[in-house]
Amino acid sequence: MSPTHVIGIDVGTGSARAGIFDLKGHMVGTVSRTIQTWRPESDFVEQSSTDIWKAVCASTKAALKQAGLTGASIAGIAFDATCSLVAVDDQDGPVTISPTGEDDQNVIVWMDHRAMAEAARLTAQGHDVIRFLGGKVSPEHQVPKLMWLKKNLPDTWARATRYFDLPDWLTYRATGRDVRSLCTIVCKWTYLGHEKEGARWNKDFFSKNKLADGLIRGAFGKMVEPMGNCAGGLNYESARELGLEVGTPVAVGIIDAHAGGLGVLGMGKSTAAKKRGDNAGSTVDAVSFDDVLCLIGGTSTCHMVVSEKPRFVPGVWGPYYSAMIPGMWLNEGGQSATGQLIDFVIASHPRHAEAVKEAKAEGVTVYEFLNGRVDALAAVGKLKQRCRLTQGYHMLPYFHGNRSPNADPSARGAIHGLTLHATLDDLALQYYAAIQAIAYGTRDIVEALNAEGYKITRLHACGGGTKNPLWMQEHADATGCEIVLPREPEAVLLGGAILAAVGAGIYKDIPAAMAAMSAAGAVIKPNAKTAAYHDAKMKVHRELYADQQKYDAMVAEAR
Repeated sequence: MSPTHVIGIDVGTGSARAGIFDLKGHMVGTVSRTIQTWRPESDFVEQSSTDIWKAVCASTKAALKQAGLTGASIAGIAFDATCSLVAVDDQDGPVTISPTGEDDQNVIVWMDHRAMAEAARLTAQGHDVIRFLGGKVSPEHQVPKLMWLKKNLPDTWARATRYFDLPDWLTYRATGRDVRSLCTIVCKWTYLGHEKEGARWNKDFFSKNKLADGLIRGAFGKMVEPMGNCAGGLNYESARELGLEVGTPVAVGIIDAHAGGLGVLGMGKSTAAKKRGDNAGSTVDAVSFDDVLCLIGGTSTCHMVVSEKPRFVPGVWGPYYSAMIPGMWLNEGGQSATGQLIDFVIASHPRHAEAVKEAKAEGVTVYEFLNGRVDALAAVGKLKQRCRLTQGYHMLPYFHGNRSPNADPSARGAIHGLTLHATLDDLALQYYAAIQAIAYGTRDIVEALNAEGYKITRLHACGGGTKNPLWMQEHADATGCEIVLPREPEAVLLGGAILAAVGAGIYKDIPAAMAAMSAAGAVIKPNAKTAAYHDAKMKVHRELYADQQKYDAMVAEAR
């Protein structure tokens, strides 16, 4: 019997998930397993590749059992993951990246900000490669993290023979072949994938920053392939651990947010092209994506847009060539803390435990409980527009810095309008203000992109936030954009499955697989009656950041 399904495996910040899909993009099974995180110091966030692999294997086996399938049913697999940095030695064993010296802690998580100073120095250099990072280097990129490791953990630098982006390490662990994804190394390692004379590393950039020895010995990879190409087959050990067949094709992987982009970008576009008679199953060239932004929400939020020609947007990462859709340029905006911010606001409030208890008693999540409190507050206040609950309450959501469009990792959160109240209603108001603040951050990115040639009117959204109707409506209202949700809510896993189907040879390329496996679901329209209020709040959002910079300067000037 021919294989009938593919698997997308997603490693996020807190868990590893396996999703099994049929060849039309319908999910038949999914299981998640948590992964461990260490925070040895402020702004240090670490994980273990050993722990991650165990979670990947456990979730894959359990998903197969849930779906009632065997390994023989699987045509191919692909990995997506956070853009975390993995260090291993010449025996593929973990090498510590931690001040604790524990080898098992060998992953610097994407959100780790230990390399703030290194990132600032790289930005100040003004090297030409930085043009393709939005003009500023982020501590979330890999080069500043490598610089930090070489300076602060010289023994690690001497022992580690390979440094991987996490998606590439997963592919290597599964196949034994060191194949780097064009997505990961273009987006996070300054690899120049667009050079006409051949994609390449900029050796001058690495030499100036004393990383040339790593480049020369191939520690950052030598073999680079586009996403969806077959990286190799599962080796014996990995096949046994995953519950799959030896030799099962493993596609070159992708960053998790970019997998979500694959899962949602083509929704509606392929249908529109087919109605015009275009060959939507094999090319995206006939369809413009200038009006669509992919919003992939989770612990953080990523905002992905593509164009046929490069667009340089200050404070927005990219343009990256072929980093998500082959032959197209990607711009990537983002917010460093969104789902994490909501959880922090709830957990840090004095009434947190009471809210959780009340939600449990009602048989709902704490988010659903607080959504109900927000609606009740609007009803009690006889407000025609719910959004006006925050008229005297303003939040700046930069609790973990600003990724885009200010590209300021040193930015911090702020709340204006606090009182001595500490009730459940006060918690609901803070929660609502945080959702609105995140929505204004998205609008800030949309307007920065539109200023450079995009014409965004629609958000194709997936991720945790899309399960919250209050979150979604506030994003639609604050941005004035229509939001399209996918038929398959787990669009990140679907993106991985799309790559798996291409790597297995089921579809000839990524656009063909996108057209066959993704489809649109619900549509959320913005409420035009709230536009004036959100315009005013957007001005406040920007003033809060400007004021923060002013206050920091005033204190810095004090002698």
